[in-house]
Amino acid sequence: MATLALALFIAVFTKVGAVRAEAVSLLTEDSVFAPQRSLFHSPQGAIGQQTGSSLFAGRSAGGLFAPLAIRPLSAPTLGSALTGTQIERLRQLIGHAESRRDGYDAVQHGARVKPPGRPTQMTIGEIIAWIDATPGQPHAIGKFQFIPPTLLRLVARTGMPPTTKFSPQVQDRLADELLLEAGLREASSGNMGRHHFMRKLAMIWAGLPTADGKSYYDGYAGNKASMTWAQYDTEMKRIFPG
Repeated sequence: MATLALALFIAVFTKVGAVRAEAVSLLTEDSVFAPQRSLFHSPQGAIGQQTGSSLFAGRSAGGLFAPLAIRPLSAPTLGSALTGTQIERLRQLIGHAESRRDGYDAVQHGARVKPPGRPTQMTIGEIIAWIDATPGQPHAIGKFQFIPPTLLRLVARTGMPPTTKFSPQVQDRLADELLLEAGLREASSGNMGRHHFMRKLAMIWAGLPTADGKSYYDGYAGNKASMTWAQYDTEMKRIFPG
């Protein structure tokens, strides 16, 4: 009887052990019940630091580059009225063409390795380090989709410290530099025609169309205009009614 009882105990123990082992196997990494990885997981890792100096030294209060209030992180739809000053409405229009979904936190969809954080929460140094660490992919970033050569050129010319957050205000400032390069002052004063200014903007931002309705960079790296020429002209006419 003792032998029979021992055999029964071993059999039951073995069965329970098998059940427990099966239950554990259902929770392994390959199991359908394993904790799921996020579809939007951002790669982690240390980002190197860059050096530089300040972008906005000497900007006077009340001027074109005076400090701005924090704006929502998303761009408005074209159907909503553009609001604010002339330069604010221009930024809204360009943001609609370039990054209407993610706004200031936009990253070019073709980037296989995304930044390790939201762009608006990263510093300029961290963004430059991400660019350096991920060669061979698109790196257009932010509401105005700054590409590396443009970003690096503006940083070098204006002297932005690497510790500066890539905030909405900083992105607006960088966009303002490009607007001035395109001839904003001349267009505002009537010394440059609206259509000429529109073309110059389209030569900077691929989402804006030229008069033939296509992006100036149509077909290059997948670029295409994200609005029609009629839409673009209508909105620009409201911003520059003269």
